[in-house]
Amino acid sequence: MYTLPKGFSLAVANADFRGKNLPRNDLSLVLCEQNAIAAGLFTTNLFKAAPVLCSQKNLNESKEIRAVVINSGQANACTGEKGMQACLQSQALIEELFSLPKGSVLTASTGVIGAHMDMEKWEEASYELRSNLGQASLEDYAKSIMTTDAFPKIAYRKIEKNGQEVIFAGVAKGAGMICPNMATMLSVLITDAAVDKETWTEAVRRAVQQGFNQVSVDGDTSTNDSLFALSSGLSGVSLEKTELQEILTEMLQELAYLLVKDGEGASKVMHITVTGAKTDEDAEKIARTVGHSQLVKTAMFGKDPNWGRIVAAAGRAGVAFDPDELTLTLCGVEIFRNGQPVDMDIDTVFYPLLDKTDIEILIALGEGNGKAHLKASDLSHDYVSLNSDYRS
Repeated sequence: MYTLPKGFSLAVANADFRGKNLPRNDLSLVLCEQNAIAAGLFTTNLFKAAPVLCSQKNLNESKEIRAVVINSGQANACTGEKGMQACLQSQALIEELFSLPKGSVLTASTGVIGAHMDMEKWEEASYELRSNLGQASLEDYAKSIMTTDAFPKIAYRKIEKNGQEVIFAGVAKGAGMICPNMATMLSVLITDAAVDKETWTEAVRRAVQQGFNQVSVDGDTSTNDSLFALSSGLSGVSLEKTELQEILTEMLQELAYLLVKDGEGASKVMHITVTGAKTDEDAEKIARTVGHSQLVKTAMFGKDPNWGRIVAAAGRAGVAFDPDELTLTLCGVEIFRNGQPVDMDIDTVFYPLLDKTDIEILIALGEGNGKAHLKASDLSHDYVSLNSDYRS
């Protein structure tokens, strides 16, 4: 059982947004008892869901942020003016039920794109949130925001400073449609550390860049990607900027790893590192091209040390380098150098190594000091099965 940061309460409810009468919660609330120091990062997809637009507006314009409400099952994306009104109505309802200032509620949704929210269900479940406030655990909350996730994703830190406890708690959801830029599918981070808004916003931004922005499941960026980070400040303890940054980065990297590990039908996590590029941007292009390659993904799923797919992906990344200088190390064993494979019985060497969950892929170019790292999942039969009937 996790102890929540001071000042925060959780609530979950079952609105049955999927219409299947499933015994699972799909509406959740994080409530801060006082104005929170808040930061948020969102999808860069041009088709931004209504809750993304509403939350961006509140973060930019509101003087007080007190709550985050999330529903799973319906994305409320590409729903036009009706969707915007539904989002505003849901925010106003939470403000009224919990006596919160106007504009103090952030919203997020996940699920099927294009379907309109059932506001009768939303309203009924909101009353359940009010009656259940404070009864939900962090585990309950993490489960309530899941869609196709196989397991809840939680990162947690409790530290002591001068005899005082400081707590950080983070959750995330996402298994498919994961290739974020500035966020992931959905994530919420709360703490009672005392921090100013400028420091908090910058620390969260840096942590996202080093965590969620370095993962890929399927190369898709969602319409709903959102990360919310709230600090109540009620521990009264301020951390050094470097320590705060280290904690946030470690937590978001931990959640990012869990996202990739839970990629729909995934059985492997590829840890792709590119070094020796002319620039970091060049290194990232190569890492993402390899990580997004369906041929590389399926090879890893099949435990096939098909190095040719990896070097071919690197070669089509749109980055200039000397192919004869590239070396490829797979699972700690150099398999390609000087433009040709290293002489060995690759099946005997690699089959037991590729049986592991975590697969290390190191590409060294010898062109400069640029480097990048990406976590990516493999591609299995289950991914196709899950996504071929997602709406049903």
